[in-house]
Formats: sequence, C-alpha cells, structure tokens
Amino acid sequence: MVRPQSAAEFDKKKVVAENRRARFDYAIEQVFEAGIALQGTEVKSLRFGEGTIAESYAEVNGGEVWLINANIPEFSHGNRFNHEPKRPRKLLLNWREINKLHAGVARQGMTLVPLSVYFNSRGRAKVELALAKGKKAHDKRESIKERDWKRDKQRLLKDRG
Repeated sequence: MVRPQSAAEFDKKKVVAENRRARFDYAIEQVFEAGIALQGTEVKSLRFGEGTIAESYAEVNGGEVWLINANIPEFSHGNRFNHEPKRPRKLLLNWREINKLHAGVARQGMTLVPLSVYFNSRGRAKVELALAKGKKAHDKRESIKERDWKRDKQRLLKDRG
C-alpha cells in the first residue's frame, strides 16, 4: 500500500472499527487514547477496513494493558507469517494512565471498554479506550427515553421553523 505524500491527506482520523453498543451499555467516565502493538499483516487488514471490537474488552495484567477478544481477520494476501485473528494485543499507555485504569478497575469495579480503532493523522493505529460502569436495565430505558425525546424535539422544531 502506498503511503500518502503529505500529512494534509491524513488530516482526519480514519475510523476502522467502532463499538457503537458500548455507549448504550456503559456509562462512560473517562476516555483514553492508546497506541496498539500490531504485526504487519494486522495493520494491512485494518487499513482495508476490516476488524471488529464489538465483543472486546481490555484488562490490566502486570502493569500492562491488553486488548482481549478484538477480531482482526487474517490479511487476504498474507503468507505463512499471517497473524492469529483474536490474539491479545498490547495497548501502549504511559504508566500514569495505566495506574488510573488499574485503580478504576480494581477499586471502583469499572470496566475497560474499547470505543473505536482508528488511524490518527500520522497514520498510527490507535484505540479509544473508556473507563466505564455498566448500566442497569432502568438506566438503559432512561437513555432510550431521552434519545427519543431529543429526536421528537428536533422534529417539532423543524416543523415549526
């Protein structure tokens, strides 16, 4: 794959995979941007827009953060050096961020949920990771009511004006 000549072509972040269900199932407390350690064929698969993080989560083990159960399918033109699709992948954060995540998970019973995987303006693969609390069923119903009310309100304002 040919890399763009200038950084102007990469001015936006290119979202590869998004966990849309996470914002509905979890109350997002804090969001972190983490690098992700990938093999060559994994990067190529992501650049082709393949990969899902719908069932994935992150965990802190031994002072490192790992992305578990993220599916990046094998590269179609990869040879015997192709990667394993659901292998654990190391997330790259500094130690202060890792300590915050560990404290949130250990003490407050929170969960580390990946929100999206994207390429930043420099062409590096990044994961948007959220420290979140699971919502109860009544909280989810409240979110649905609020979303429906906003939609109805927009319709009413559109019809008036």
